Amino acid sequence: MQLFVNDLTVIDCSYLCPERGIVGESWIVDIVLDGALNEQSMVLDFGRVKKQVKAIIDNSVDHKLVVPAEHPYTKVTHNSDDSANWVDFVRPEQRSIHLFCPADAFAFIDAEVVSIETVTDYLKAVIKRELPVNVEGLSLFLRPENIDGFYYHYTHGLKKHDGNCQRIAHGHRSKIQIKLDNIRQPVLEKEWSDKWQDIYLGTTEDVCTRSNLQLSDAASDLSSDSNHTFYSYIADQGLFELVVPNAENFVIDTDSTVECIADYLVAEIKSQNPDKKVEVRAFEGVGKGAIAYA
Repeated sequence: MQLFVNDLTVIDCSYLCPERGIVGESWIVDIVLDGALNEQSMVLDFGRVKKQVKAIIDNSVDHKLVVPAEHPYTKVTHNSDDSANWVDFVRPEQRSIHLFCPADAFAFIDAEVVSIETVTDYLKAVIKRELPVNVEGLSLFLRPENIDGFYYHYTHGLKKHDGNCQRIAHGHRSKIQIKLDNIRQPVLEKEWSDKWQDIYLGTTEDVCTRSNLQLSDAASDLSSDSNHTFYSYIADQGLFELVVPNAENFVIDTDSTVECIADYLVAEIKSQNPDKKVEVRAFEGVGKGAIAYA
């Protein structure tokens, strides 16, 4: 007997990619369980699937930075009590990425690349350990949202958030909709999607200098501060530090909540179209976001 749950949850995370840098991603999760009926004449109660299995997925990868542990660019160093990690992704041509974060902010995948396939394999192994004995098989399907239009991948951190959004490198794959005088503007949507294709959206007040960070020895490739932007903040979960290449970074004066992102976009577009009514619908992952008007 098989039990299925579609749209079980959405994984909002970021991952390290040799070519693209830090990539924000949103994957919808479908699951199929295969097994014998239990004493309740069920494979597994739907409530338990939605609560327990979703919690395992959330705790394993959601709102984390997914790291390809086997890639030669990846260098991982633990602090003295294993409560935090340095992760250095030593890409060539002054495009290296460096982090120091609490250990829970990372998910380490035993693979050279992070992909739907490698994350699926990782999650299946974690979930199987927690399932009852009558559940004999597990199929897990990760898929991106089917977007008819333009979208971008962004990564950010929200230090004032009281949940996992405070982690400095988690992200989303998000569509964008822009209207001028109530008419959709695909040209503008493409312009911003291209501009923020694989971007880190940082906040001005979190920018610091290299001397403020406790960089690992693997960060010795930072031969010049001019090629990177440095971030540091303290949140409820601990100290978060990040170094990203300037070419893959965009700083705004406000926090990078989706509400502030929508406000930023609508102000920028209004400044170029002062005589038009502007509406921006900015998404944060799948099925949620903010609308701003000017």
